This record gives sequence, structure tokens and C-alpha cells, in this order.
Amino acid sequence: MRLTGYAHGGGCACKIPPGELEQIVAGLAGVGHESLLVGLDGGDDAAAVRLDGNGIALLSTVDFFTPVVDDPYDWGRIAAANALSDIYAMGGRPVLAVNLLCWPREVLPLELATEVLRGGLEVATAAGCPVAGGHSVDDPEPKYGMAVTGVAPADRLLRIDAGVAGTPLSLTKPLGVGVLNSRHKQTGEVFPLAVATMTQLNRAAAEAAVTAGVRCATDVTGFGLLGHLYKLARASNVTAIIDADAVPYLDGAREALRDGYVSGGTRRNLAWVDPHVEWRGRAAAEDSERLLLADAQTSGGLLVGGELPGAPVIGELVPRREHVIEIR
Repeated sequence: MRLTGYAHGGGCACKIPPGELEQIVAGLAGVGHESLLVGLDGGDDAAAVRLDGNGIALLSTVDFFTPVVDDPYDWGRIAAANALSDIYAMGGRPVLAVNLLCWPREVLPLELATEVLRGGLEVATAAGCPVAGGHSVDDPEPKYGMAVTGVAPADRLLRIDAGVAGTPLSLTKPLGVGVLNSRHKQTGEVFPLAVATMTQLNRAAAEAAVTAGVRCATDVTGFGLLGHLYKLARASNVTAIIDADAVPYLDGAREALRDGYVSGGTRRNLAWVDPHVEWRGRAAAEDSERLLLADAQTSGGLLVGGELPGAPVIGELVPRREHVIEIR
């Protein structure tokens, strides 16, 4: 049974578009408690509160989505890695997760749901994070994810608003899973490298960033590289310059785009950021280049305001200019 056929979208591409989401939460930003270190204001990956007297921040996040692949075990692994990524993107360590499962119990066998949960448990176990129960509902559309709690030193959080001009930008995973997942949904083709990328934890990248003294990072998921970069540069009051030729892509991504496998989420990402981007070079002339940079990722890598061993530098942060992003 092809799980992706039971969902209107796939993975993080099924998110509410970023512009609409900001309208929804606009009246809630700035509302918090004195212990709240990170809330809605900057659009960070997880919330953070300071625990009394010990210098530790408690991190909290939740992430779930519709099937991104047909294999239930792989879907569970991908969804868990994606949820855990929000904790890593804040420089934290996950300490507890609970499952969120929506299942059409009269349509899909319960054995498939077991496989989804088994995949999630395996990835969380590899992260050293116990999974303790969760919540399930009977739903016409299958969805799975996790709510994750983590901890981090309160004075060493990775934040979206901590970017500094003169800092390089590094990306720890290649782009392109969005168009490959769209191809998989429509054709059934399997892309093992895309699955391996999506199930790879961002733990090592986060640890390297904290060790290197980095203070600015986010993960690249449903809003694409451009969407998450826009949020980072806007919150940090800088301009981000990207060298389009330095951005890495998975094998087959350009071919999938050429053949028309572009999600609606990717097109909405591009429409949202386009007014804030100065396009130069190839991206100014080719729609394909702009769509790849906006490709809706699922369980993508970290976008780091700093240099990390083994991660390509794709650009830099500079003092704020007319546009929030410049593509060269």
C-alpha cells in the first residue's frame, strides 16, 4: 500500500505557507513569561525557558507531517529525525520524546502504524532520547511526528536572531529532497540517498557548532533554504549573500525539477521570499534555480552562521542592505 497516496501533500511540504502562518501568530508574538528565553518573536525552531538557578534552558518542540515516503518504517525514521532536529538546531540535547499519531484505522492496517512507530523509536534511541508514550487519534489522513523536550546551556543557545555581519554561512546537508519526494509520490521511484539524508541526525553538526562558539543557526525544512534564510537574516537585521554555485544538491534533484516534480509548498515558499531577494547571475534568468533554492525540505540540515568542518560555505552575512537576501 502506497502511503503517500493517502495524503494531500508530503512531509514538510504540507506545512501552512510561511506568510499565512505569520498572519496566524502575529498577535501572539511578544507574549511570554519572564523565564521565557525564546518564544515566537524570531521564529526559532524550539521554545526555550530558563530553569531556576542552574543555567540550564529547557527546550520544547513538536513536529509531525503526512507520509513523505511509502515505506512506513522509513517514514517513522524521517519524522523522528525531523522532530529531533529542532532541538539540535537550538544547540540542545533531546531528553524525552512522545509520539503523535493520526491514523485512518478503517482504511490502513494497524500493522503499518506499528512500523511507523518502530522507525521513530529506532531513530530516537540512536539519539539517546527515550520515547515514552504519546497520543493518537482516528484521522482520515495519516500523520506522524513527535513532541520533543531537550536541554541546553542557557548562555550557549543557537538562535535565529544571533547572526552577525562578517560571518560565513554553512549548510550541513544537500538540498533537493523536496523534488525527489515529489517524484517518489507521483511515480513510486525510490531514492535511497534522499532517505539516508532525511534520516541522518543533526546531532554532530549541532555539537560542532556549539564547540566552535557559533551562536546563530536554524534547520532547513518546509520553508526551504530561502525561507529559513530569510527568517534568520530578518531576525538578525543583516543581509545574507548566497553563492548559488556553492549550494550542494542531491543527485537527481535537478532532473526531478526538470521533469516537473515541484510541490505546491515550494512554489509558495518562493512567492513569499521573492520580494525580499535580489536575484543575480543564473538565478536571475532561470526559474529552475530559484525553485531549487526554495525547495521544501523534510529533515534538512542546519544552516549555520559560522564555519563547520566538512560543511560547505554557501555564503555570508553582511550589514543590512536594501534586500534581505542576495543571490549571486
